[in-house]
Amino acid sequence: MTNPPPLPHVHVEMDGRPATADDLRVPALFGFGHFTAMQVRDRRVRGLGLHLDRLAEANQELFQLPLDGGRVRELIRHALDGAGLRDASVRVQGFLPPGEGRTRVMVTVREAATMAPGARSLMSVPYARAVAHIKRPGEFGQTYYGMLAARAGFDEALLTAPGGVVTEGAVTNIGFWDGTSVVWPDAPALVGVTMALLGRGLAAAGVPSVRRTVTLDGVGQYRSAFICNSQGMAPVRRIDDVEFAVDGEAEALMGRLESAYGNVAADSI
Repeated sequence: MTNPPPLPHVHVEMDGRPATADDLRVPALFGFGHFTAMQVRDRRVRGLGLHLDRLAEANQELFQLPLDGGRVRELIRHALDGAGLRDASVRVQGFLPPGEGRTRVMVTVREAATMAPGARSLMSVPYARAVAHIKRPGEFGQTYYGMLAARAGFDEALLTAPGGVVTEGAVTNIGFWDGTSVVWPDAPALVGVTMALLGRGLAAAGVPSVRRTVTLDGVGQYRSAFICNSQGMAPVRRIDDVEFAVDGEAEALMGRLESAYGNVAADSI
């Protein structure tokens, strides 16, 4: 009998100390909360301020409590020290267990990750996240439809609202290229940090970046498409039965995107 591969090592801290069994009961038994995920390279993060703003805004909306960015940075530094890593995948989660008056902050650190190379295939699914602007743990619908997409031979699920309105990927944002502009779906979705940084970088490079309603019956009008998240970006080769050419023009688009993102300075933790 073949043994399963070992689980990747994850270092977990709660409020600046190694998580205990009691600490882990918080996400296990009371998972209502929010988080952000980032890639750290040499103790630096692109868009760190956006991550901290996301945490503070979500904490205020969900718990009506402030969450100090300076404290979060200290907790991330401490967890990186505890894991002994300079390059890492970091997740910061905020919880407010019943009866407590201060946000509990969990930081998990694991090995750094990058998006696997190659063009992606997306299967559209009839699912749109409620309160889509908040990034939160325990998304059953995204996991469920992502699993169905994988079983059908696709790389990811593409979430759609009623009427076939494209919103976002299960774990990514999606963008389209109409020949002159990058088009982001104008629909309720999480504005990912990578998406926001790409918008800034494209503007600085003189490449238009716009919001526009995108529907499944209209995706064929676009020349190219791509997905992005904190792990990177990749071209899209297919949405359902609609094929996108992964050719020289698509490669040029990916080059523009990578340049726009790479020109954004990284912030020290």
